[in-house]
Amino acid sequence: MSGDRPRAARTNAPPRDIPATGPAAPLNPRRIASLLGLAVLGALVGIAGTLVQSAWFPGGLLLALLASAGLFLGGRVLMGAQSGVLAPAAGWLISVIVLLGGRPEGDYVFGDELGLALFLLGGMVIAVICATMSRAAQLGADSGRPGK
Repeated sequence: MSGDRPRAARTNAPPRDIPATGPAAPLNPRRIASLLGLAVLGALVGIAGTLVQSAWFPGGLLLALLASAGLFLGGRVLMGAQSGVLAPAAGWLISVIVLLGGRPEGDYVFGDELGLALFLLGGMVIAVICATMSRAAQLGADSGRPGK
């Protein structure tokens, strides 16, 4: 048996320095500023989407939802975590709810109930889809297979 001799330390092992991501990542001013910027962009896309979807109903609704999806997915890719979707989605939802409140005269920005329901539900569904997506494969990453 070879249990008599001590095992040599493995020296060619890859380093185990894995940076923390998501909520475990350390807070830094650049990350906080990026998240605040994404929240403001989310509010702007929500305001623009509200106006566009009520003005040109079928096409405007599709355009507003595509813009929301682009922002949510772009935030996810930019931040590399779900917080990149959470910040613009929160800004989007807050701006849409404020515009939904309307005025004392009874007027509000949304054109009809169908557009309202589709825009609200569609935007929330898109945010959830973007937040729960798996991470995209990184180019040039080692697959871990031997012989490669």
